[in-house]
Amino acid sequence: MKTLQLTVVALGFVIVGCASEPQSQPPTWEEFMAQVTIEPETGVFIVNGDEMIESEAELAVFYNGMVAQWAGASVGETSDALIVNRVGSRDDKWSSTTAANLTYCVSQSSFGSRYNTVVNAMNSAAAAWEGTARVNFVHRSDQDGNCTASNGNVMFDVRQTSTTSYLARSFFPSTGRSSRNVLISTSSFGNISPYSLAGVLRHELGHTIGFRHEHTRPEAGTCFEDNSWRALTSYDSASVMHYPQCNGSNRGDLVLTSRDKTGARSLYP
Repeated sequence: MKTLQLTVVALGFVIVGCASEPQSQPPTWEEFMAQVTIEPETGVFIVNGDEMIESEAELAVFYNGMVAQWAGASVGETSDALIVNRVGSRDDKWSSTTAANLTYCVSQSSFGSRYNTVVNAMNSAAAAWEGTARVNFVHRSDQDGNCTASNGNVMFDVRQTSTTSYLARSFFPSTGRSSRNVLISTSSFGNISPYSLAGVLRHELGHTIGFRHEHTRPEAGTCFEDNSWRALTSYDSASVMHYPQCNGSNRGDLVLTSRDKTGARSLYP
């Protein structure tokens, strides 16, 4: 993600429709595709900065759905800061059993000398969500020597990528195993102030348990993505899931707010 006027790249801040003023019309297919990134290592498509779509067919469905919903973007669901992704008519979340054992590995070979830095940042980010909701991220260090997308012994893998189109990207619970990855760009290990790697991962782990970008809500006034979400709390411009350049109010590291915690507890009580 590209932040405001900062000189660093952070999270996945390349967002379709993200501007200082709301767009009156949805982007054309050509405009949409100009902002879609194809991930070199996997070939998947990255939309909304750090959200992954696995195939061209799914990308077309995503675009058509976005266009169809655009007319209602100013309406949204405002009665109920955290919002959960929706797949059809259901919340995109883990079962209580799975949520209690979200296993992952951290690739020793791809991170090299940065391995311990990533392990510590993942532990810190996971603890933030574990401290407020009934979720439990479990680092399977015995799988770190074979930490690939095909490792079925873990729910997801954490690997390094050389792309500079985002700082990190992740997935939603409904994603298939081969694309359940948290990929961290090499650019995340430079100066990304005011963010930290742990802060970036707090945002990305929010996606892994189902939470959407807060700025897709109408209250943000910009950066609309779609209406495939359900509100868990009232709007929160400082949410860990809100991009600062999308009229977000947080100017420090990415941390869970009180509303983030309330929303997480409501989804995983």
